[in-house]
Amino acid sequence: MRDGRAGFPTGVTPNSSLPLSVLDFVGIEHGETAHDSIAGAVEIAQAAEAAGYRRYWVSEHHNMSSLACSAPEILTAHVAARTERIRVGAGGIMLPNHSPFKVAETFRTLTAMYPGRIDLALGRAPGTDPLTAHVLRRGLQLDPGAEFPGQVAELLAFLGDGFPEGHPYASLIAAPVVDESPQLFMLGSSQYGPAFAAVNGLSAVFAHHMSPDLAFDLLRDYRRDFEPRRQGDLPYSAMSVLTFASDDPDAVLDFEAGWALTMANLRRGVREPLRPEQVREFARSAEFLGNRGRDARMVTGTAKAVVSQLLEMKERAEVDELVIVTPGLDRPRRTTSLAEVARAWRDAT
Repeated sequence: MRDGRAGFPTGVTPNSSLPLSVLDFVGIEHGETAHDSIAGAVEIAQAAEAAGYRRYWVSEHHNMSSLACSAPEILTAHVAARTERIRVGAGGIMLPNHSPFKVAETFRTLTAMYPGRIDLALGRAPGTDPLTAHVLRRGLQLDPGAEFPGQVAELLAFLGDGFPEGHPYASLIAAPVVDESPQLFMLGSSQYGPAFAAVNGLSAVFAHHMSPDLAFDLLRDYRRDFEPRRQGDLPYSAMSVLTFASDDPDAVLDFEAGWALTMANLRRGVREPLRPEQVREFARSAEFLGNRGRDARMVTGTAKAVVSQLLEMKERAEVDELVIVTPGLDRPRRTTSLAEVARAWRDAT
């Protein structure tokens, strides 16, 4: 199996999947339990697999009563057990929150359970607020910016690169020993991520849904500056895009308003599930309608229009695949959107 190499991962060919993946925040809808949300995430993953998506990833976020993704490694195992072909993984593991040795053990175990299907995307941010980040890292004198490169190097060594002779960890084994590694990606929403991936010969994923103004230039720079980690390695990149497709204008309006209201709530420190009536009221408010269309992160509309824009973005960013991000209050609408995007993509290509 490749790790950052060109072409397609084990079990995936150009004919068996689309260059599209899904990132799921595993949102807890108003009135749901966490159990309901996780069952819904499995449904999303199964729908993505049926539609031909390449990967299904879950994010890592903490201290959020509206999300059920605080343990993406556990969700990865749960979803992989309930799907058959689609690659499954964490998008990502926020490495400063974890021990590299334990991450290596966890993802080697996942790879042993589901060979050829496990992805591991690494992030540098905490995935939470400063106080929660402090609790997650309690007992560690950690500067994420300074420590992160060493953590990645340590993780790569435990996953198979090995340590130099004389290193104090050289005798350690991240068990179980397996003959493949998860496919590795470096996440980013700033210049750091793609630049780090390029210098270290890793695959890169950039969060257009967080930093649309930076995405295209930085992803092209990644491909230009890529330095192979091993002979034969070539750049491989993806871009996550906030996407929703529907023929129903009201559904599109509700999706856009839901995202805008979620972002506004996060800025206010509100982390609870949105009520559907809140979203509908906000979607038709002068405040929202007066600013609608100004958020460059969103690609919404009919499936044909959405795919046309996605194809243009893919070419402009020079990426190998796109990661579709479709948070929302209505899971059936999200599922339908994924299927319609996949169908329109096939029609267009």
